[in-house]
Amino acid sequence: MASAQPAAAPSGDPNGLQPEEAYTHKLPPLSQRWGFVRGGWESGGTRILDGDSGKMLGLVQTTRWSDLALDPAGKAIYVAETIWSKINRGTRQDYIAVYDPVTLALLSEIPLPGRLIIGAMKNNFVISDDGKTGFVYNFSPASSVNVVDLEKRKMGRVVELPGCASLMPVAGVGFASLCSDGTIATVALAGKAPVITHSQPFFKAAEDPIFDSYIYDRGTGTAVFLTYTGLIRTAKMGAAPTVGEAWSIQAAAGLRPGDTRPLDINWMPGGRQLMALHRKTGTLYVLMHRGEYWTQKEDGEEIWVVDLASRKVKKRVPLKVRASNLEVTQDDKPLLFMTGDEGATIIMDGTSFEQKHKVERTGGGIIATVGGE
Repeated sequence: MASAQPAAAPSGDPNGLQPEEAYTHKLPPLSQRWGFVRGGWESGGTRILDGDSGKMLGLVQTTRWSDLALDPAGKAIYVAETIWSKINRGTRQDYIAVYDPVTLALLSEIPLPGRLIIGAMKNNFVISDDGKTGFVYNFSPASSVNVVDLEKRKMGRVVELPGCASLMPVAGVGFASLCSDGTIATVALAGKAPVITHSQPFFKAAEDPIFDSYIYDRGTGTAVFLTYTGLIRTAKMGAAPTVGEAWSIQAAAGLRPGDTRPLDINWMPGGRQLMALHRKTGTLYVLMHRGEYWTQKEDGEEIWVVDLASRKVKKRVPLKVRASNLEVTQDDKPLLFMTGDEGATIIMDGTSFEQKHKVERTGGGIIATVGGE
């Protein structure tokens, strides 16, 4: 962030005028205690918030049509975005902007042949576990994925992936995607041509879809999925993913499972980025609300704290203000970052659930944390 700092007045200046000297603030290395909060539709930019102080540290340029991803080693901040030469018309440009994480200065732009123009999506732009490759979801005119060499900062190949969307990296293989036929498509990139394989179907997209804001754990190579009715599944990712059995989050709290019957009111999951995983402890935080099936966009009025190992809801935390987006830091004393329609960010202790800070006017967009993006 650019600013200005006065220097000492030169000797002999009769008016005592002090020339200004421009300088640039520098951030420390990316911290696990920070939250990267998207402005969403309400406000442009991604604000970097210090979870301990509640202060804003910097701003990364993002629009409502862009997707942000963090380098796993903290070496860069990436933004996949689309612009036009005349703001909303003219010549279109698609690219990945590369920012220095210390100065937030623009380092490079990597041209793309296209990308899906949509915001507030968690898994449209993901980075490989080693930080060398970026995967950008595209729809031009059908589903495809841009594979980008982030080391050489150049476009690689385009992989056609019909009927599939939302991405996750697969270490040593390539990437994977959820598909409308209820399968996981795994794309192996080692050869000259990509090799695409599909798992057995494990959900019915037309009956009980999976939220696209699912979670991928780099440490274990495990994905966590949640359906609209509240069914949780985990999948061990690899060349051939292994999908576990489904279990009900409502039953894990001692309640009847969710179902698809019209006008049947129950506790249901809802929001945009509605769940977060603390990787080290296997604790899943889920935004829940009272409603019927197809209320999956409703903001959460409670956080349900789920132990994935025991498949039990350990705690239910009522919220003073409903939240649509939720993320957790990955340190030993985790913090929860939440945003919603109010346009503020709530920072809460992830164990005691005491509210630490309320940061006004940050926008109600999705959130990233180091190691949890």
